[in-house]
Amino acid sequence: MSFTVPANLEAEIDELITHYPVKRSASLMLLHALQEHFGHISTEATVWIAKKLGLQPINVHELVTFYPMFRQQPAGKYVIKVCRTLSCALGGSHKLHEHFCTKLGLDPHAHGLQTTKDGKFSVEFVECLAGCGTAPVMMCNEDFHEGVSHAKADEILGKCK
Repeated sequence: MSFTVPANLEAEIDELITHYPVKRSASLMLLHALQEHFGHISTEATVWIAKKLGLQPINVHELVTFYPMFRQQPAGKYVIKVCRTLSCALGGSHKLHEHFCTKLGLDPHAHGLQTTKDGKFSVEFVECLAGCGTAPVMMCNEDFHEGVSHAKADEILGKCK
């Protein structure tokens, strides 16, 4: 399988790399750029970035698997991230995750990103979203929500068109 980055995106990436004194330092920005364009970070994208930055693919793969904002598979139009760290867990995030999964016909016990059959929604548990004082917290795409009850979760789903 051949992986190609559109010429205009590659030009943007080449220019972006010049902003860093060490090429490796641009790794996260390249991951963001490719995920924004392709919707996820494929194995081929990881290899492409590694080659572009003079790294080994494992160096890029480590970043993809460490940071929760990077996806290795395509996601739905609406990506729901529920925080699972201690404050949110104590605040009910496990029940919130289960609520979303049940509403969307997904397995509340499955690990990792799950996407509905129609491709509209993806749900995943993630590490800290930095809202410990207002748990449970979640994100729907780029929108951050605090103190999410089941009623508020239903309202958030209802706004997704």
